[in-house]
Amino acid sequence: MNKKNFLLVLIVFLSVFFGLLLGNILALRSNGSGVFLGSRTHNKVDELLSIIDAQYVDTVNATEMTEEMMTDLILKLDPHSVYIPASDLENVNSELEGSFSGIGVQFNIQNDTVMIISVISGGPSEKVGLLAGDRIVKVNDSVFVGKKITNEKVMKKLRGPADSKVRLGIRRHGTREILYYSITRGQIPVNSVDIAYMIEPQVGFIRVSKFAATTYTEFLNALADLKNKGAKKYIIDLRENSGGFMEQAINMVNEFLPEGRIIVYSQGKSYPRSEAKSDGKGSCIQLPVVVLIDEFSASASEIFAGAIQDNDRGLIIGRRSFGKGLVQQQLNLTDGSAVRLTVARYYTPTGRSIQKPYVRGKSDDYEMDILNRYKHGEFDNKDSIHVADSLKYKTIGGRTVYGGGGIMPDIFVPRDTTEFTPYLNKVINYGYLYQFAFQYTDRNRAKLKSIKTWQSMDIYLSQQNLITEFVLFATSKGIVANWKEINISKKIMLSQLKAYITRNSLGDAGFFPLLYKDDKTVKKALEQLKKK
Repeated sequence: MNKKNFLLVLIVFLSVFFGLLLGNILALRSNGSGVFLGSRTHNKVDELLSIIDAQYVDTVNATEMTEEMMTDLILKLDPHSVYIPASDLENVNSELEGSFSGIGVQFNIQNDTVMIISVISGGPSEKVGLLAGDRIVKVNDSVFVGKKITNEKVMKKLRGPADSKVRLGIRRHGTREILYYSITRGQIPVNSVDIAYMIEPQVGFIRVSKFAATTYTEFLNALADLKNKGAKKYIIDLRENSGGFMEQAINMVNEFLPEGRIIVYSQGKSYPRSEAKSDGKGSCIQLPVVVLIDEFSASASEIFAGAIQDNDRGLIIGRRSFGKGLVQQQLNLTDGSAVRLTVARYYTPTGRSIQKPYVRGKSDDYEMDILNRYKHGEFDNKDSIHVADSLKYKTIGGRTVYGGGGIMPDIFVPRDTTEFTPYLNKVINYGYLYQFAFQYTDRNRAKLKSIKTWQSMDIYLSQQNLITEFVLFATSKGIVANWKEINISKKIMLSQLKAYITRNSLGDAGFFPLLYKDDKTVKKALEQLKKK
């Protein structure tokens, strides 16, 4: 198809597509189900494609042409509008739905083999006897190893309709023969509250990784559990939380705000201003709170942080957040695909637009923003951020806060690069710390299984010669030992090794407390909570 014909198809398609969009009522996607977008049984695009199929000089695939046009069309809009092919929609939706149907394991691919990292308690795999450390080598009697194995292929094989069966061939440490298990798939919860624990007496720590359909319920349970343990102050960790459902963030903020406070409002060309306000029924209205953010905290995370900050309800600590303040609505198409279309912008209570600047159709430039921030030194020095006077706003208590995209923290915490070395960068980039931790766990499962708390695990692993063993492992992978650099980075490597080994044995309940034990942002939060 020459350029002239392709442009004609694209122009006709654009006019029909936007005609369909205007015929639908736009509303926020509030419960995970999209708005059905109807289609005429016959239109010019269908007619033109039929003509091309019948009379064009070469054979073309009309379905592929349509998919390409859909993708190209959406790319002409903002960076967060997206077309989702029918083949991808289930996986995309399941990340935020709160559950999916599968066998209930966490896995990692190492040495071209699927390794089971952990087995979800009460899930289908635990019921038949699968164990952490097992290797999946066959699926439905077909060999399933090799360099072509990817995370996507593994999920496609292991996930499936509830009550359907999958047969796995397992190699287990200490057993020569392949063990076979027939597993009936079931609903597997997708947790978004990674950890909730007492980080210090009276201080509860809650890490939220995303805002999914069940996040608010998980958050309430975490609050209740920590209150029973004596929590009177809270640290909410939203670092690396890329967002999700706005309603979940609104409900969570409501737990901390007195009645009548604006949480967030949204507005667009065809979307009237809509405000969310607190109802004064929250369970933590009088309790001190600190929120942790970084450059990967986005969307719903920024709504939460912005509401806390603008209402002078708590402190925001960390680095400037991502800057995603566009409201998407999912519109389902008749072939099972969908469009997530931007329909409005989010604004914090003071009127700050969360969204950072962008140029329509220039998504590549937009994606380079984080890298440009890094090059500009923003992650290391607060003074590298310059904001125009026109972007200054006042909180409800009269404090100055800044717009221009993202949430500026009240207290800036730079990256800690004092212990970074080329050696550390290599072993992290190649994933060798993670790989060694898994192998170490695999060799010592009997001993590690007897250790029940992360504190005891910390003591035990501190007595082992982990760094020397790891350096030998890295050397076997081709990383030359540089002991000057190793000694500089020793503390970081040991902290990560202990955290990964503990996760393999005790799960996230042991991983995060060990990982955050020496975290400078967490320490700053604890320091601030000790002040009045």
